[in-house]
Order: sequence, then structure tokens, then C-alpha cells
Amino acid sequence: MANEWATSPSGQALGIDLHIDPAGPHGLRRGLTDALREAVRGGRLAPGTRLPSSRTLAADLGLARNTVADAYADLVAEGWLTARQGSGTRVAERPVDTPRPASAPARRATGPLVHNLQPGTPDLASFPRAAWLKAARRALTAAPNDALGYGDPRGRPELRAALAGYLARARGVHADPERIVICSGFAHGLMLLGDVLRGRGVKDVAVESYGLPPHWLTLSRAGLRTRPLPLDELGTGVEELGSAGAVLLTPAHQFPMGDPLHPDRRAAVVDWARRTGGLVIEDDYDGEFRYDRQPVGALQGLDPHRVVYLGTTSKSLAPGLRLGWMVLPPGLIDEVVAVKGVSDWSCGVLDQLTLAEFLGSGAYDRHLRGARLRYRRRRDQLVEALAERAPSVRVTGIAAGLHAVLRLAAGTEGAVVRGAAWQGLGVVGLSSYRHADADVADPLDALVVGYGTPPDHGWAGALDALCRVLP
Repeated sequence: MANEWATSPSGQALGIDLHIDPAGPHGLRRGLTDALREAVRGGRLAPGTRLPSSRTLAADLGLARNTVADAYADLVAEGWLTARQGSGTRVAERPVDTPRPASAPARRATGPLVHNLQPGTPDLASFPRAAWLKAARRALTAAPNDALGYGDPRGRPELRAALAGYLARARGVHADPERIVICSGFAHGLMLLGDVLRGRGVKDVAVESYGLPPHWLTLSRAGLRTRPLPLDELGTGVEELGSAGAVLLTPAHQFPMGDPLHPDRRAAVVDWARRTGGLVIEDDYDGEFRYDRQPVGALQGLDPHRVVYLGTTSKSLAPGLRLGWMVLPPGLIDEVVAVKGVSDWSCGVLDQLTLAEFLGSGAYDRHLRGARLRYRRRRDQLVEALAERAPSVRVTGIAAGLHAVLRLAAGTEGAVVRGAAWQGLGVVGLSSYRHADADVADPLDALVVGYGTPPDHGWAGALDALCRVLP
């Protein structure tokens, strides 16, 4: 029986693996011809692809060389292939027939996205590629062989040790390497915690009235009900935590409102956790970026036994790294590790080692200092431009982070968001972040603008486009 996988052991003629089935009711030559024609027609063999010599393909498929040569000749004659002396046999340049979906979903009649001011992403063009590559080379050179195995579900010890030192000095976190678990970003960590909470019999998790809907969905999928807390000028009201088994907060820089949790309420939520045995889940959302005063330390520092601290590289470096961490209370470690070990033993070992090197060498601190200066400059330019060109818009939540809240006249949020979309400007209305069950007596109309998102060369144009769509 002919081998259906065509490979080139020498790597000189084909260079790719090719799945070909030459069998058919009309003989091997016809079957091979039909199979190759279909591979070209369907796009599996792209125009310009060099095919193996007839001798190599015949050996790979277990066919006579003449059978392959004749099939090639037929396809050259039909125009599917080309054959030139010294260039070999290649797929001809021609349109590719690709299957079309039966129906395409309707799209809104808006222009293409020209400028993106949606929050949640840093300037990806500023990722420190050269420094990261240098750290990756050093880390890979020094990595022991066992680092490439399945390893500890908590993550590489090199990264946990580096994070413990960094979080202690930069965020005020009580972080023992043995209590740190590496995860693939905040959502992954929240998913693991949701499974643990459900296993403990928790039914309700209190959340902020305004936040990220995907996080609420993650908790819901774990079988937990999310209950929004009230919001006022002091931030999230924690007096109504009641019988909730846990609470999810962004205390250093609330997303999306942009304000820190009031000190009295920071103390109150820790008192609640001690009194009831509840758990505080702290999302240190863009906590590294504070501009006008000293950074607000992590809530976890008030009680490491009742607060789970979560951080990531998603805002400081890039979300595509998929690197996050949890600093867990001692009584929670075994349960989280057990859940993580079942589904995910390792989160990008090479990237873990690289981040450990990046932290230990001081490159992370240097990158953050440069990023703070660049983002603060953008924030100042945003405030100045709005004061001049849209003076009726009030800007809040700008002491830290990568976004600002632009408060609009009542009833105008939807119209401004739609107008921005028509102009190719990506912005998000504040209402998109409001919990469906939130009891907000007088909802704000506002835009949440991510001034960290555009690349440097696109920032001026994005700012100009924003000013044009504001009332």
C-alpha cells in the first residue's frame, strides 16, 4: 500500500510534509494526479511551492518513478504546475478556490478602525524586544535540562524567587516564593480560584459595580454568582459584603473608574475577611503606573492570610506573553496547586525563565521607568487637548494607569460611541463595564479611553480624532 505522507529525508527537495493519497479507482497515476490537483485547487499547496523531484516523491510514496513523472507532466500540461530546468517543479501562480461560508454575519456599517483608544492594552510597539531577547538568550543558556520538563505546577523556582523580591520592594506584597503560583494571566488565575471556591462550598462572590465582564463570566462558569457592590465617591462600598464567600477588587487603581479604594474601606474589607473567613481577591490592575503621587501599595500587605494577590505582565509588557502570578495565603496553596496540576502543569517555561532574568537584571525596572514617562506625557497631552478643544468634558481617573474616564453630558454616551465608530475611532462607553445587576441610581455617561494603546507614531492622530468626535 502506498505511503500517504510524502516527506523529504534529505530536506533538500521538498522541505515540507505533504499528505497525499494517490489511491483511487482509476489507478495510481490517475489517483496521484487527482490528489495533487486537489491540493493545489484547495490551497494546501500554495503558488510557488517547490515540489520534490519525481525520484524523491516516488520513494516517499512507494510508487514507480515513471508514475510520478507522468502525473507531474499531466499537471504541467493542465497549467497546475510549472517545470523549468534548474528550478524544479513548482505550483503555478493561479487563483486558489477556497470554500466560502454559507452566510456571513451582518456587519455594522462603520468604517475600518483607524485609531484605537480602547483600554486594556499597552503600546505593543514599545515592547522591549532587544532587552527581552538578550534576557532570553542568557536564561536559555543557563537553564538546567530539567527546566524543559513538566516541572512544578507552581511554576519555575527562578521566576517565583525573582517575583518575591520584586513584589516585596515595589508593591509591598508579602511574597514567599513557596506561596507564588505562576499562571497564564489574570483570567487563568481567577479560573483556578473559582474552582477552589466552588469546591469549598462558596456560592456568592461580591464584585465591583463597574469592572471587566469576562471576569464575571469566569466566575459564573465556575458555578459562582457575582453580586455587585454599591459605588460612591469613596469607591466601592464594602459595607454590604454580608455572606459573600469572597470579593474581587481592584483596590490600587479601580478599573474602569480609575480611583484607589479609600483607606478606611481597605481596612474594612480586611476586617470583614478576618471576621467571616471570606477571601479577598486583589487584581493589581496596572498598579505599576502611577504618576502624581507615591504608588498605592497592595492590599495584600494588610493581611497576607486573607488576601490573594494577582498580577500580570499584560500591562507592563504585553498581554501576549500570557504570564501572571498569584501570591496565595498559606491555607490555599495546596488546593490551587491541585487544581492547576490537573489541567496545566506549566505556563511557558522559556518565557518564565526569561522574565526571571528580566527581573533579576534590572531590565524590568528600566523598562517600567521609561514607560511611565511616556504614558504620563500622553496623559498630560490628553488633558491639555481636551481642556482646549472639548472643555465641557470632565476627565477623571488619571492619577494612575493607562486609561482615563471622560465624563459626558447625560444621555450622550451612545451617540458619541457610534459617532466615533463611524470615524474609525475605537473607544468604549462606560456602560459596557457596568454589571447587569448593579443598582446605580444615576448611571454616568462617559468614555473609557485607553491612552496607552496607540503606538507612538499614531498617538497624535488618535488624540486629534478623539477631540473631533467629542461634543
